[in-house]
Parts: sequence; C-alpha cells; structure tokens
Amino acid sequence: MAEGNEWEKLSPAISQRTTTADDLLSARRQERSGSVPAHDRDVLQDVVGAGESAQPVAASSSAPWTSAENQPGTSTAAEQPVATLAEVEEESLSRAEARQVAVADRPRWLGFRAFLIGLAVPILTLAVSVRAVATPLVLWGIYHRPGFPADSYGFSTEERMTFGSYGLDYILNFAPADYLSGLKTERGTNLFLTSEVQHMTEVKHVLLGSMIFALAVLLIALLASISLRKRAPGVLRKSLFGGAVSTLVIIAVLAVLAVLGWESFFTRFHELFFPQGNWQFRMSDTLIRLYPPQFWTDAAMLVALFTLLITVLLLVLTWPTKYRRELARRRAEERAELREKLSK
Repeated sequence: MAEGNEWEKLSPAISQRTTTADDLLSARRQERSGSVPAHDRDVLQDVVGAGESAQPVAASSSAPWTSAENQPGTSTAAEQPVATLAEVEEESLSRAEARQVAVADRPRWLGFRAFLIGLAVPILTLAVSVRAVATPLVLWGIYHRPGFPADSYGFSTEERMTFGSYGLDYILNFAPADYLSGLKTERGTNLFLTSEVQHMTEVKHVLLGSMIFALAVLLIALLASISLRKRAPGVLRKSLFGGAVSTLVIIAVLAVLAVLGWESFFTRFHELFFPQGNWQFRMSDTLIRLYPPQFWTDAAMLVALFTLLITVLLLVLTWPTKYRRELARRRAEERAELREKLSK
C-alpha cells in the first residue's frame, strides 16, 4: 500500500519529465533542420523553464533509486537546448551585423567626395606655388637676375633687397601697419606713403585669407578621402588625376590671357581682389621702385612654373597606366566578393 502511494506521487513528475524531453527533442530537431521560428523559440523557452521548475519537485518527492544521479541525460537534456538556442541567436545577430556592414561598405556621397578632391588640386597647387614664390630667396633671385631693371630714382640692389624684404615680411606676418609706416629714409621722411601702407595691408589680408582658405580646402579634401583607397579602389587616383588635368587647363587659359595682354590681365586681377581702387601709384613711389612691373612679370612666370612642375609630378603619379587600372580592378573585385560573402 505504501509502495502504491509512492508510485502515485512519482507519476506526475515522470509524466511531466517525459513531456519535457519530447518537446525538447522536437525543438532540437527543428534547430538542426534550420532556423528556429520566433514562436517555436518561445515554446522552447517555456518548455525549458517548465523542465527546470519541475526538476526540484521530482528530486524532493522521489525515492533514492529515482534520484537525478540515477537518471543520466535528464539534466543534459534540459541544459543543452538552452546553449543551442543561445548559439542560434548569436549567429543571427552576427549575420545581421554582417549585412549592415555589407550595405554600408560603399562610401557615402562617393561622387561628391571625388569632386571635392579634384577641386582641391588646382586650389592647393596654386596656393603652394604662390607661397613658394613669396620667399626671400626668390626675392633675391629676381633682384639679382641679369637684365632686371635698375631703379631710376636711386635705390641700389642692396637697398631694394632690404626694403623689399620688409614689404614681403609684412604681408606674411601678423604685424600692425606700423611695421611699414615706421620706416624712414636717410632724410627722415616716411619710406612708404599712407596709401602704400594701406594697399600692402590689403595684400596681407588677401594673402592670409587665401592661405587659410587653402588649408580649409586641404582639410576638407583629406576628410573626403578617408577610406576611399580601400573601400573605393581607383577613385582617389582618378580624382587627383582629374584635378591635375583641370589645373593644366587653368594654367593654359591664364597664360594665354597674360600673353595676349599683360597690362589688361594685371589690371583685371587687381580690380578683382582690390575693388577699393587704391592699388595704382606713381613710378616714383616706393612700392613701384621696389616692385616694378618687371618684378610682377617674373613672379607670375615663377608661379606658373611651380604650378606646372607640381601638376606634372601629380600627373606622373596618377596617370592611368595599365598596371594601375588592373590593380584597381582587382581591388574592386575583391571588395565585391567580400560584400557578397558578408551579405549572405
């Protein structure tokens, strides 16, 4: 009679354990055959929870010969599906992240970024060339080159070099106008007129503003080129090459305009950057004596020469040779294969 009561107590736990094992086996088969649907995952979690909650009851109400230790596989059957479910969920998350990476692999605004890089080439090339010419070495070279006209009002080459260096330094530094207005001649008079100092101040503002603008363009171009070499093979090289070609076209147009009418070109240039109109002086004024028309002709030719050298170097480095085209094609194919693998 006592044994009958004992078996009656065990029968609910045994039937519950059998149901749990069957449900777990069914869920495991579904996992092996493919992905587990959301509804089945919920059922699986409920079944596992029921198995875990039923286990202590069976252990506490069963006899020693029916303990969990004497029933191998019971705890394993309850724990193994939980680990499998976690693996399935982790794999699903990994694939979702991979798909997001594959979708985002193509750089955003690729055409616009390539345009910015190409646009930066002529701007930066011209800025570097102007800054390379605006140096004491070039100033010395122009003053001392054979055939450079002497000052008909008495400045020697050494005096030109001294006072011309003051003017060059002023447009490149942040000194106030007193830097020039305080200079005196041997007679004690001001070396520069007030209008000359004002014009040099305007030149300073234009030059410094141009350099700041060029640095901003450089920064934008660098930001636009981030990851393009790896994620868009060939785009960076094509952008630089296109910018170099554009620079050549600009140089050619400006050279033609300068050759056809230097005086008109010089006047239009000053009217564009100095609309105030205080850039015209007499031949006896200090600025004209230090920087005569021939000085600006030589300086313009040097700027064009530096620009041409930089452009030719850039063309050589980015010319679409067969090797470079093939390399870009292989890299593009590798990126396409990688995107295809990640998107699966």
